[in-house]
Amino acid sequence: MIKKILKYARNLLILIIGVISIYLINLFFMKPYSIDHFLGKELVMGLVDSPEALTYIGIFDRFNWLTKHNSKLSVPEENDLEIDIKGLEDSIKTLYKYKDSNLSDTQRITKKIAIFDFENNLKELKEFPYLDYPLNQIGGIHLNTIEFMSDMHPVRTKSEADDYIKRVNLIKDVYEGVLKDLEKQAENGIFPPEFVYGHVISQLNKFIDYSYEEHPLYTQFMKKVNELDITDDEVSNFNYEIKKAIDESVTPGFKLLLQFMLKTEKNANKNHGIWSQPGGDEYYKLRIRTYTTTDYSPEDIHQMGLDEVERITNRMKEILTELEYDSSKSVGSLMNELNENPDFLYADTPDRKEIVVNDYTEMVNEAIDVMSDYFHTMPNAKVVVKAVPEYSEQTAAGGYYQSPALDGSRPGVFYANLYDIRQTPTYSMRTLAYHEATPGHHHQIAHSLENDDLTMYRRFGYRTSAFSEGWALYAERLALEVGLAEDPYDELGILQSELFRAVRLVVDTGMHYKRWTREEAMEYMKSITGMSDTEVRVEIERYIVWPGQALSYKVGMIKILELREKAINELGDKFNIKDFHSAVLDHGNPPLFIVEEMVNNMIEESKN
Repeated sequence: MIKKILKYARNLLILIIGVISIYLINLFFMKPYSIDHFLGKELVMGLVDSPEALTYIGIFDRFNWLTKHNSKLSVPEENDLEIDIKGLEDSIKTLYKYKDSNLSDTQRITKKIAIFDFENNLKELKEFPYLDYPLNQIGGIHLNTIEFMSDMHPVRTKSEADDYIKRVNLIKDVYEGVLKDLEKQAENGIFPPEFVYGHVISQLNKFIDYSYEEHPLYTQFMKKVNELDITDDEVSNFNYEIKKAIDESVTPGFKLLLQFMLKTEKNANKNHGIWSQPGGDEYYKLRIRTYTTTDYSPEDIHQMGLDEVERITNRMKEILTELEYDSSKSVGSLMNELNENPDFLYADTPDRKEIVVNDYTEMVNEAIDVMSDYFHTMPNAKVVVKAVPEYSEQTAAGGYYQSPALDGSRPGVFYANLYDIRQTPTYSMRTLAYHEATPGHHHQIAHSLENDDLTMYRRFGYRTSAFSEGWALYAERLALEVGLAEDPYDELGILQSELFRAVRLVVDTGMHYKRWTREEAMEYMKSITGMSDTEVRVEIERYIVWPGQALSYKVGMIKILELREKAINELGDKFNIKDFHSAVLDHGNPPLFIVEEMVNNMIEESKN
């Protein structure tokens, strides 16, 4: 009897191994049976190649004993470009082999998204491999590395602290790899504008001159180490090791980047728009397609911006007149007066940042309570508010969002830039809170990450600014509509936010298509919005080093509002705002043409 059982068990094991082997052979060496399996495999392989991505997601940390990702960084290699191009070409060929007739409705949508994504990426790599600025003032590799290590790398155990040291010791290797890409870029005659050199050289010098007690890699690490349950000798050893890593890896790495910037500064681009770089005009068109997920021309978007500026300005004028402000002055002039009005500014006290963060937190919590009436589900992941780190606050945007870990080990973070008190007039705070946290970025991204109905590719593989930023701007409008901003000054803040996104359509196309200078763009934005000089400079300089991205906000918002209006008109009493939001949010982060398809499906289902 026992022999029979053992024989049965052995045969079953052989069968299981055989089935698994067939599946793995099919998955890795043939066209996978399922398009979802294929895209899942592609995503996993991409994650395996990016230890930073594995850390960022969070859930893979439990497998670090196998992957060792928390002790690694992505070091650029000579043949990375060729490998990436070949990989995309092969993936696109495989995608087209999946016949629509054999796919479910959801899979057909996935195929559309993947082809759109892969083909855009392939075109950029093949035709414009060096038309970006790896060293820039807002998202350069020198800033991203520091922020990743300070904010993303976990130090919950002694082992994770050891991994932190190992990673910091790799930073010089990373920068040496980046340096090779910078040299290739220079060989192709591509250099960033003059102001980029000024900012980056200043930032690099700042990091090089930091004392240990000022260096974020040291301070953030030792803060976490001191919270560990380890001996004093172990703490002392970590203190020694992080200082040594900064001296032998980080500072030399920054010096290499600084040497390159100083050497090439004389070649800095005298112009600001991407049009002035080799192939810049065609590259900008591709950027528009990628970021807006539309086929709008630069001229189309420029005119859209002018039309929206006029509409929003007229409404702001109405409110300002009702508040008895001088109607003979422009909206920009009046808003500039508001920006300078001490009644709307925090006192510049030592605890100002802490006070502002607490006030933002109250606004976020209030929004979470109210918004539960407008969505079928609310995200489980928490969101916290933090000030932008001091080492990047002078050049960073007014606010930004960092996603939570999938396993709940790290909350979402809304970073508020509190460098200049004039950046935080009280009437504009609600707008930023709703945009970055709830019902904006945090709500949308956390909802997507927690949506178990989505495949790996739909959850992690594709994201577009048109959807995410369009949703966040729509969220500002939604907050106003549901009564979270009842004060007319709060409405002015929300309208000002929408206005400057409309202005983005004008200045981004103005600089990259119509040949405007940085100064012309700053003058236009300042005159229309009344934003502070600091805000305007930071924003315009951001658009210059990130062509096309700023277009995604307003284009996405306009499409979502158009679709909502269509649903209301066609459904009448059957329209349900929760159903509409589900149709928009339940499919990951898709291109706008997919959002339109999903809303149209919702409309037809609601009619029946």
